[in-house]
Amino acid sequence: MKSKYMYYIYLLLSVGLTLVLNNFYDIFKEAYSWWLVPLLIAGFFLGFIILQLLLFFGMIIFTNLNKPTDKSENFFRFLLKISLPVIVTAAMVRIKTQGLEKELPENTRMLFVCNHQHDFDPVIIFRVFSNVKIGFIGKKEIYETRPIIARAMHRLNSLPIDRENDREAAKTIINAIKIIKEDKASMALFPEGYVSKSCELLPFRNGSLKIALKSKAPVVVCAINNTRALPKRIFRRVTTVELRLLDIIYPEQYEGMNTQELGDIIHKEMEEALADMRK
Repeated sequence: MKSKYMYYIYLLLSVGLTLVLNNFYDIFKEAYSWWLVPLLIAGFFLGFIILQLLLFFGMIIFTNLNKPTDKSENFFRFLLKISLPVIVTAAMVRIKTQGLEKELPENTRMLFVCNHQHDFDPVIIFRVFSNVKIGFIGKKEIYETRPIIARAMHRLNSLPIDRENDREAAKTIINAIKIIKEDKASMALFPEGYVSKSCELLPFRNGSLKIALKSKAPVVVCAINNTRALPKRIFRRVTTVELRLLDIIYPEQYEGMNTQELGDIIHKEMEEALADMRK
């Protein structure tokens, strides 16, 4: 279900509740009904959105990080899908997209790769690809310093990665391969490994691309720009963030390549796209 349809349902329910209330108080017969009726409808509508957000954040807060993702994941993803439009709009973020005419393969788990400018990047990716079941590979520090984000990631089949420990990072890559092969979710990662404070594309940690080579998943190449501007503008001024879907590299296209060769192709595509986006 598209998120906008859920809000149509909220609107219909709000009208219905107003009609029910009229049976008890004769609202429509009063002289002031011309402003009270739309006020009630708007109030009920806002109430449904608030309840939705409370349920969404409640599920995050009461997530147990020591338990594996359970059957409630699908319901949480649904809440995420219908809540992100509200969150992104409230943050005054306008998302400009390009390349979405490239159709993603159906019924196939994929590996999404994107450059990294800000911690808000996953939110943009989730918002744009809301119909895809995606789990992220995120830095281990999130699980240590940002418990709310960590709990949300845990519910989405996401994985922490220790960027300073090659052995532990390899375990995360193996788990990501397993998630794709077992058809649990597509995975997304930032091959730079770190946020680019200058917004220039950093060198890749190509070892992460083993996820594609070992799982034989299509690689969805994206580029994102201007999330770095968000901290100074969020909730105050409109910020336009651009996300481009650059390429879908299928297994038969990268067959026989190593991670360095595949990484070079992706890095070049991202670099050219970012240069164009900054114009």
